Amino acid sequence: MQGRVLIIAGSDSSGGAGIQADIKAVSAFGSFAATAITAVTVQNTLGVQDVHPIPEDRVRGQIRAVLDDIGADALKIGMVQSSDIIKAVAQEIDSVTDDTPLVLDPVMVAKGGASLLDDDAVNAMRSELVLRAEVLTPNIPEAEVLSGMSIQSVDDMKRAADVLLSLGSQSVLLKGGHLESNIISDVLVTLDATRVFTSPRIDTKHTHGTGCTLASAIAACLAQQIPLVDAVQSARDYVHEAIRQAPGFGGGHGPLNHFPGPESC
Repeated sequence: MQGRVLIIAGSDSSGGAGIQADIKAVSAFGSFAATAITAVTVQNTLGVQDVHPIPEDRVRGQIRAVLDDIGADALKIGMVQSSDIIKAVAQEIDSVTDDTPLVLDPVMVAKGGASLLDDDAVNAMRSELVLRAEVLTPNIPEAEVLSGMSIQSVDDMKRAADVLLSLGSQSVLLKGGHLESNIISDVLVTLDATRVFTSPRIDTKHTHGTGCTLASAIAACLAQQIPLVDAVQSARDYVHEAIRQAPGFGGGHGPLNHFPGPESC
């Protein structure tokens, strides 16, 4: 087993997204997944019925317990619902980490449309976590909120990614799945270059947890000291195959197949 990843995110009772998807993705790449759960959601493929936040001190305690003992070679942050939780997470990871890469997936809305981030937490996300990220992985609606821009094309994605990069993260992977196109384009912007990754769109509704899965796969590769561009490519290939082999569970947006075959970075 290579690399330790601490995942800080919410639980998904349906197993398709959140902590459950994160653990599966990290494990698929042969890394070790530890967790700090920020919220428990009541949900299935049809949507989110309820969200129960974990108290701030319990979130802090989980992070501290893992990092003080097991340690981490990479961090992945997903659902952090409130500004208080965001500030607590930022303080805890600052107190025990130095150059450990952080993958920040700014989860705001569930696949079915339920809000997973309080309105007043957006500014805290920008000021407390984005500047600590090695890679920020928003989808288009999330990037529009964080950048204040409308995104209608790949060129818009590049401009928005540049704006997001100016917020302080070392790189931005802006995911283009929300654009209407037969080709999905994801834009990776670093301080040195811009790169566009493309893949054919798979015609399916079974895409629950794709963002969580992609970010955690990247974190698993970074934990193994794989260069960012290679980590992104490996993670994208993995998610594409996981969607292609989705089991078709549920009556709504179903989960991926997180173990479609042997994976490596």
